[in-house]
Amino acid sequence: MLIDKDSICPTDGLNRKFLLEKDKTGMPFVKLLEPLTEDDLSVRLLKQINTDTLIEKIWAEKDKNGIPFKDRFEEFSRLFFNDTKVKPVPKKECAKCQFKTTISDEDNGYLSGFKECWQEALHFDNSDFKDPTVLDLWNYRKKDECLNAGLIKLKDFDESDLSIKSDHKPGISGSERQWLQIEKVQQQDDTVWIDKEGLSDEINSWTYPLHFIDFETAMLPIPFKKGAHPYQGIAFQFSHHIIDDHGNVKHVGEYLNTEPGIDPSIDFIRALKSQLETDSGTIFRYSNHENTYLNLILKQIKDNPEPLDDKNELIDFIISITKSPNDSRHKWVGERCMVDLWELVKRFYYDPLTNGSNSIKKVFPAILNRSKLLQEKYSQPIYGTKNGIPSHNFTNFKWIIFDKDTIKDPYSLLDPINKEAPDDKIEMLFEDEQLKEGGAATIAYAKLQYTHMSDFERDQLRKALLRYCELDTLAMVMIVEAWLDMLS
Repeated sequence: MLIDKDSICPTDGLNRKFLLEKDKTGMPFVKLLEPLTEDDLSVRLLKQINTDTLIEKIWAEKDKNGIPFKDRFEEFSRLFFNDTKVKPVPKKECAKCQFKTTISDEDNGYLSGFKECWQEALHFDNSDFKDPTVLDLWNYRKKDECLNAGLIKLKDFDESDLSIKSDHKPGISGSERQWLQIEKVQQQDDTVWIDKEGLSDEINSWTYPLHFIDFETAMLPIPFKKGAHPYQGIAFQFSHHIIDDHGNVKHVGEYLNTEPGIDPSIDFIRALKSQLETDSGTIFRYSNHENTYLNLILKQIKDNPEPLDDKNELIDFIISITKSPNDSRHKWVGERCMVDLWELVKRFYYDPLTNGSNSIKKVFPAILNRSKLLQEKYSQPIYGTKNGIPSHNFTNFKWIIFDKDTIKDPYSLLDPINKEAPDDKIEMLFEDEQLKEGGAATIAYAKLQYTHMSDFERDQLRKALLRYCELDTLAMVMIVEAWLDMLS
């Protein structure tokens, strides 16, 4: 039985008839709050799929060594029940190994499953693990080929191992960035690379005030309302910072709706429109997430059978700040299309401290450790003060706190959104790097919708969501502040 994403919910409030609770042993179960009506059951949201053909195909498959699936299955079963260790084979999936450790973990006596495997398979010693490997190479698609060929460490690569070419756009191409990462390793150069000319040209095209936005979103299996699809995208929160033409920073707005059973997306767009339509300043996002969800909501508004007095205004607003999806027949780039800071990082800025990652969760801490301007400014308790930087959720807050020679990751200064499952555990649930960043918020929203909790717990979770999302847009602000200082 699978959720049928093409089905259409026949009634309003269907999702509110189900509640997740825990029994006395702590095991979760689903409680039906109201009987399901004939209308509720008139459209099947679950679809029965006959998997016989797929199963037969799997049983008939052979691996690359010609061994049938059934034989391999029986071999693994014997190994498991005999408690026999399988010989490790390094592959690209090792990059996401859940059994890696930090230096602090090892100091506390924890063992690294990742190291154990690679020591056995590659005869690595502790010093080998200090060298960046092909697993660290950003967006490289031939990691398995390199591992199979014994090309493991980045210091052993040469230009012939990559297909390095320009894409004739400002900044550097993806392959040029990969080679830049390798060169930094080989030359033992930990300095920042910045394309000052290219980034300056980009910055000169911006219009003040600069707006920084970040969304928190969810896709839930049981729709909120009649006419909606399972896993229909929902935008439930945003944060909004600005930098004015004098360099002043302000947290100017936010939106959060976690009311159970309410689809917040339309009100979300109205709130966003009201905050961004007061001027023509440049709008920033980080990665494609915001553009994707605005396009999802655009389709929902167009398909909405209910009359909306401001339907055309909302459609025009979304189109003005977005670009069309790749698979859209109708192509557009809004006259005020959001600028993607993630793309600017990839093309104009590289810091070896990120180890090749362009995630804001890596770029942000790295740039804090580089920028004297940020360190001097945000080591003072000016955030959330009347004469400093206005904030909706912080008071007299310091974002720069040193731990010996390095600055603590600002996200570590926040309480976990889900205390039962801290952010580092939640990351294991999400394969995509971008999804990891909002994973904690998505799960928190689902809990607010489907689980029973006290008013106190609900309020604490709301406050944690607000603080988390505000830091996301502040991180974008700080990256731009650091760049402006580096170019001055």
